Amino acid sequence: MEGFSWKLFLLSCLFAAEGSAQDFGQTQFICTSVPKDVDLCTAAMQNSGPAEDLKTTIIQLRETVLQQKETIVNQKETIKELTSKLSRCESQSLPAAAGPGGRRPGGKNTMGDVSRGTADTLAQLGQTLQTLKQRLENLEQYSRGNNSAQANSLKDLLQSKIDHMEKQVLSRVNIEESKPGHRNESDQRNRVETTLSSLHDRISDLEKGKETRPADRFQLTFPLRTNYMYAKAKTTLPEMYSFSVCLWLKSSTTPGLGTPFSYAVPGQANELVLIEWGNNPMEFLINDKVATLPFSIRDGKWHHLCITWTIRDGIWEAFQDGVKQGHGENLAPYHPIKADGVLVLGQEQDSLGGGFDATQAYVGELAHLNIWNRKLSATEIANLANCNSKVLVGNVFSWTESNIEMFGGATKWTFEPCSSIN
Repeated sequence: MEGFSWKLFLLSCLFAAEGSAQDFGQTQFICTSVPKDVDLCTAAMQNSGPAEDLKTTIIQLRETVLQQKETIVNQKETIKELTSKLSRCESQSLPAAAGPGGRRPGGKNTMGDVSRGTADTLAQLGQTLQTLKQRLENLEQYSRGNNSAQANSLKDLLQSKIDHMEKQVLSRVNIEESKPGHRNESDQRNRVETTLSSLHDRISDLEKGKETRPADRFQLTFPLRTNYMYAKAKTTLPEMYSFSVCLWLKSSTTPGLGTPFSYAVPGQANELVLIEWGNNPMEFLINDKVATLPFSIRDGKWHHLCITWTIRDGIWEAFQDGVKQGHGENLAPYHPIKADGVLVLGQEQDSLGGGFDATQAYVGELAHLNIWNRKLSATEIANLANCNSKVLVGNVFSWTESNIEMFGGATKWTFEPCSSIN
C-alpha cells in the first residue's frame, strides 16, 4: 500500500475493533485506503455507499476530540485554581514567620487573629444568618399563637445556634481597627455584629415581652476575649467622696476573669477599675492605687459582689454573696472620685473610652451593676444579694436598658437575679 495514507486506515480499523470506547449503534466500519495527497474528508465525500459511513465516522471522531480537548482545558483550569488555593493555605499555616510561642515578633496579642480568609468566613456567616433569620420568622409566628412550649423550644435552639456561630466568627474576624488594608473587612465585621445584636434583641423581646418586662431584668454576655466587644454607660458619674458598687457576675474563665468594668476620667484611665488579670487575684483600683480583693468566683456560677469605699482614710469593704469577705484602708485616701468620665463594661481602658487590650477583656456574664454615692450598710448589701430589696437601685448609676449601649457583639439576655443562681 505504498503511496497511500495509513492514518485513516488504522483509525477506521481501530473503531471496528470489539470493545470500542464509542458506541455507534449498528454502524459497520470499513478500512479503506486513500491516496496520501488527498484530503480525507474530500475523499470520503467522493465515494458512495460505505464511504458515507466513513464520513460520519470522521465527523464524530472530530467532535469527540474537540470535547476531550475542552474537558482537558477545564480540568487544567480547575487544577490551577486548586493549586493556588492550596498554596495560600500553606502560606497562612507556615510557622516560620512566628516567634517564640507562635506569636509574631513585636505583634500585639489580640486573642483571636484571623486564621483563614475573612471573605470566606463572612460568606459562610451570611448563609448562616439567612438560615437563622428564617427560623426567627418561624419563631415569631409561633409566639403569636398559643403554643408557647413550641415557641420556647425553637427559641432555645436558635439561641444555641447563634451563640455557636458567633463564637466561631468573632474568633476568626478579630481585626485591629488601626491596621492598614483591613477597612473593608472591618466594615463587614461591623455589619455582622449589628445583625447579631439585632437577632439577639428580637429573640429577647419574644422571650420576655417588652411591654411588661421590668427595665432591669437583663444581663450582658461577653463570650470571647477581644479588644472590641464591650458595653458603655450613656451617662457619666458625679464627683463622689464615698461610694458603693454592686453587681452580679458569672464566669469560669482562666487565667483571670478580665475586667468587668472600668471608669476613666480625663488624665486618669484607672479612676475606678475592677480587674482580675492573668493568675493574679481580683483587684480594685482607685486612682491607680490597688486593693487586693478576697473573692473566689471562677466556678461558672452567679455571684453577687459589692465594694464600698469612703474618702476618709481610704477605707474599703468587700462583700461576696451578701457576706463580708475583707476590708482595708489607705486606698486612695482623700482622693475624690472625679466626674465626667466614661464607664465601660467588659474592657479595661488605657485611654478615655478606648485603648482596650484583649488580654484584659472580661469573659462571662454580667448583670445589675448599680452605683451609689454613699456607703451601703451590711444589711442593705445582704438584702441585695438575697433579692429581698425591691427598690434599692443605684442613685448615680442604675442598671436599666436605657442607660447602656453595646458594641462589638456583646449580647443581651433575660436575667432574674436570684432565680438565675445555679
